[in-house]
Amino acid sequence: MSNTTKLPLESLKLHIDLSDFKFSAVQPRKISILGQPRAQAAFEFGIAMTNAGYNIFVMGDPGLGRLTMVTDHLNTIAQHLPAPPTYAYVDNFSNSREPLALELPPEYGQVFVKDIEKLIDNVLATFPAAFESPTYQQKKNAIERQFSQTYNTAIDTVEEKAQTLKIALFREGEAITFGPIKNKKTLSQEQFTQLPQPERELFHKHVEQLEDYLSDALLELPQWRRIMIDNLKQLDNDSISLALEPLLSELHDKYAAIEDVITYLSELKSNLEITISDYLMLGRSLESNDNTSRRLSLIEQYMPNILIENKLDCGAPVVHDPHPVYQNLFGRIEYISDQGTLITHYRKICAGSLHKANGGYLILDAEKLLTYPFVWDSLKRALQSGCIEIDSPYSELGINTITLKPEVIPLNVKIILVGSPDIYYLLEEMDSEFNEMFKILADFDNHIPRTDETMHQFATLMAQQAHDAHTKPLTRSAIEGLIEHSCRLAENQHYFSARINDSLEVIGEANFFCTQTQASQIERSHIEQALAAREYRNGRLPQTILDEMLDGSILIDTDGDAVGKINGLTVLEVGGSSFGAPARITTTVYPGSRGIVDIEREAELGQAIHSKGVMILTGYLGHCYAQQFPLAISASIAVEQSYGYIDGDSASLAELCCLISALTRTPIMQSFAVTGSVNQYGEVQPVGSVNEKVEGFFRLCKARGLNGQHAVIIPAANKRNLMLKQEVIDAVAQGLFAVYAVTSVDETLELLTGYLAGTLDSDGLYPANSINFNAIVRLKEISELTTDDDKEEGS
Repeated sequence: MSNTTKLPLESLKLHIDLSDFKFSAVQPRKISILGQPRAQAAFEFGIAMTNAGYNIFVMGDPGLGRLTMVTDHLNTIAQHLPAPPTYAYVDNFSNSREPLALELPPEYGQVFVKDIEKLIDNVLATFPAAFESPTYQQKKNAIERQFSQTYNTAIDTVEEKAQTLKIALFREGEAITFGPIKNKKTLSQEQFTQLPQPERELFHKHVEQLEDYLSDALLELPQWRRIMIDNLKQLDNDSISLALEPLLSELHDKYAAIEDVITYLSELKSNLEITISDYLMLGRSLESNDNTSRRLSLIEQYMPNILIENKLDCGAPVVHDPHPVYQNLFGRIEYISDQGTLITHYRKICAGSLHKANGGYLILDAEKLLTYPFVWDSLKRALQSGCIEIDSPYSELGINTITLKPEVIPLNVKIILVGSPDIYYLLEEMDSEFNEMFKILADFDNHIPRTDETMHQFATLMAQQAHDAHTKPLTRSAIEGLIEHSCRLAENQHYFSARINDSLEVIGEANFFCTQTQASQIERSHIEQALAAREYRNGRLPQTILDEMLDGSILIDTDGDAVGKINGLTVLEVGGSSFGAPARITTTVYPGSRGIVDIEREAELGQAIHSKGVMILTGYLGHCYAQQFPLAISASIAVEQSYGYIDGDSASLAELCCLISALTRTPIMQSFAVTGSVNQYGEVQPVGSVNEKVEGFFRLCKARGLNGQHAVIIPAANKRNLMLKQEVIDAVAQGLFAVYAVTSVDETLELLTGYLAGTLDSDGLYPANSINFNAIVRLKEISELTTDDDKEEGS
């Protein structure tokens, strides 16, 4: 075996040393997005742009800390921005179905409510007492006296005429009757019947004349009465207006600069005059003379509904709505049941997240926004129109309810959508308006370059998070262990994972073990203990597969050699965990021209990328071996005891080596396992999950007993991805296990077989008895056999 491709210990894992760093256990948090300069620049630009459409989509996978970083950043910016206005709804006295919106300065909402409440109390204290004043009573009596005088004058005229006809006029309330007079005395009914017939007839004739005269005299009586009523009503209105003037003048002075309030106070005064006249006059009430019920009724009618109150010293609002259903986002109108009937009014209007974030920033989960009905289209309409409309979303479906239609409120908000790349590209493809409204993409990377600066920021952040979470403080070695774990998650020695939440979870779990041992600080050992415990919790399935390999249910050899058999390396992902396991790959070669058959593909278990990797093998054989004759071969490749879908091309190097082994009848040492992708020119390409694959084969070899011959072959390009567990490194240090890095198929074949692969000489020939030489000889034999068979069939 060649030692040129054998990796030294220092290449198997990155060891972090923070001894040169100087940081305290707890430092004030700096508002910056760790290791995301591109996303941070885009985010800051989007926040600074005030033009329409410059809303922001924060794109990245879950667990990157997007929401936390965005919220922290916005909270810092928002503190220095002016507070947006307060909004309130009041009754529209001309159309109660369409409440009016009032715009007030910040912190004026509750002040305005208290002022209106004080006004109501003053009104109740003033009325009906104002109608008991001597001035009012004198004016009222004068109006009634004038009516009585006019009426009495008309009656007196009729009475004078009756006296000339010797007839008496009697008044009983508003009823007027006539009676005969004889010798200056009024006759009774009996006396009247004793009069001669001619006198009685003359009396009746005179009474008819008087009644006609009375009718003419009182012809304008309804008008006199209307004039009196109008004068009394005008007196009431003047008295009410005069009494209200000092109550409202203070409010007019206080809110003179607020146009909406001045307009509302003017309308309130007009409506309040009607209400007082109808319900607060002497002898009138809403239900009873109880002042409490009157007060509650006036409050329901005139008290403002403060939709959203913004504090003057809190800056612009930053709102995160974790549950953006329609009513939570746009507001809702509540109902109360009154004898089985649902009724509502302007005081039942409730604010939504858009109202609360108006004038500031609203953070929404993009996936949830698309999940709930009506929300996405309604949000776009709100952004396009620049106003918030509280409406029933179900009216478009024909589900109509009698409800309010509040006046719209101007919308000035920056929307920040947080979502995955899948959601972003889906919206970009399916919604033509999306890019017009969300012009800024803040793209969060999954990996952070490991530099001195980013490591220092990471260390500071971890120490601060431990302090905020009230865990034990982290030692320097513990933070070194966290960075190494993060690099393992990123599968790169030069980067660590941007999934900061994963590291925070490890700190919490390590704190548990630290507390158990009554240690004062979280050490590296606690970090390693937490990671080991996590692996054990998720290790049932890997252990089951390992047990089946050990008892022979799954056939995997780790010693000896065999033709057409090789140990490939696979990764299985179950839930949120993944683990590596070896898999036997077998190949058979026989004469014919069927080509290389991928049994996984034929069984419809091989996915597209895996099938592509197998197809590349034909290109390699043709390029390297079939330049002098046609390539005619029949071969079958299978991943044995695999009963699920297989994807990826990381087995193509193992499959090619196994194919050449079967073709040349050269045995492969089974103490090796191989992973890697290959191209048509035999160059080995990097693959993913290399650590899990190496450790998966190591677990099997360790269980069977390490003998110093066990090894794994990986692409040289994957050296930077190695972050192996300490037990693997210890075995390598003891010479019981090895990791080889290769760049070509020839290097791999030499390691697997112990034979020379061979290189072309100046004449274009491979050395005799080399693997490549034997491959050409074998392919030529198969080609000639195939040609002879074709000739026999043709004859």
